[in-house]
Amino acid sequence: MRTHSVLFSTFLLALYVRVTTATSCNATNLCPASAPCCSEFGFCGTGTYCLGGCNPFASNTLTSCRPNPVCQSATHIFSDNSRVLSNATFYNGNASEYDWTLDKGNIINTNSSGGELAMLLTQSNGGTRLSSTRYVHYGTITAKLKTGRWAGVVTAFITMSDIKDEIDWEFPGANTTEGQTNYFWEGVIPQGHNNGQTTTGISDTFSNYHDYSINWTPDTLTFLVDGNVVRTVKKSDTVDSSGVANYPATPSRIQLSLWPAGINSSSPGTVQWSGGMINWNDPDYQAAGHFYALVKSVTVQCADPVAPGPNITSYVYQSNNTANPSVAFSNASTLISGGSSSLAVPGHFHAMVAIVATLLFVTQFL
Repeated sequence: MRTHSVLFSTFLLALYVRVTTATSCNATNLCPASAPCCSEFGFCGTGTYCLGGCNPFASNTLTSCRPNPVCQSATHIFSDNSRVLSNATFYNGNASEYDWTLDKGNIINTNSSGGELAMLLTQSNGGTRLSSTRYVHYGTITAKLKTGRWAGVVTAFITMSDIKDEIDWEFPGANTTEGQTNYFWEGVIPQGHNNGQTTTGISDTFSNYHDYSINWTPDTLTFLVDGNVVRTVKKSDTVDSSGVANYPATPSRIQLSLWPAGINSSSPGTVQWSGGMINWNDPDYQAAGHFYALVKSVTVQCADPVAPGPNITSYVYQSNNTANPSVAFSNASTLISGGSSSLAVPGHFHAMVAIVATLLFVTQFL
């Protein structure tokens, strides 16, 4: 098991300073009014910095980030890739136009069995990540997946909030009979808890599709395989010595990824966890020119604590109390510029993305 949020940010910091002098941001170093939004990478800016992953607790004000598009129950199938925006930097906050953004890497559609989305990993692309455009604030999320089967290669299906609440299904390395579940609270491992567990006895995760589910409620977090419960976490069991529940509780995007853990820049512990170094001479890689994982569908059943009204469009943060973040419904626009469909993207953001495009995941999970 591993934690990646802090080291991912550290990696992107080192990468980002090569292309921009943007101000870094965190909960004690808020963004200035001139560049009010703290992006998921920890830098201040405008435009796309204010969309998915924008941290309201590190931005200039709680309302600097655009509101999170509200959850909608749906089954996302991949008969083609028309609902995936292939360049996330051109996303303008309109979650009705696209269901997913390709944040990094490459995807193809196999056009097999009604369509399958293949996430690709090559020696040069550094891995692939997709993010949902809509957020989930409690509910059941099920991904029908076929994982990788190669040492050093990790398949992941997670939820991630703008303040780094996180819930994970991960499948590291060549072991195709098990998966690992994990959760994090505001980017940290809950105090005094074994938050990572391994589920064994799954039939060949590479050759067979399985339904991997996260059933997330305000009180319990349940992980399932093919409808069978394999783990349950109670919020009451996550309370720390100060009385704070270290439990994911904020609206989150769904993220799917295939990333390289078994590479030279990874820590020895990460390489070992992932099953060893990647063999780029593996016959599968040589034949196809890539490693891959397949996504057949993602099903979302929203379960907001209170049902949203007919005019609700988004979630907003109402306080920056990290011990108990307050989230409410809103009818505010989720678009950049508060309703304008124009995309205001800082030039240095595109410069950063051009570099990140080859390396984004290389050290994300160290």
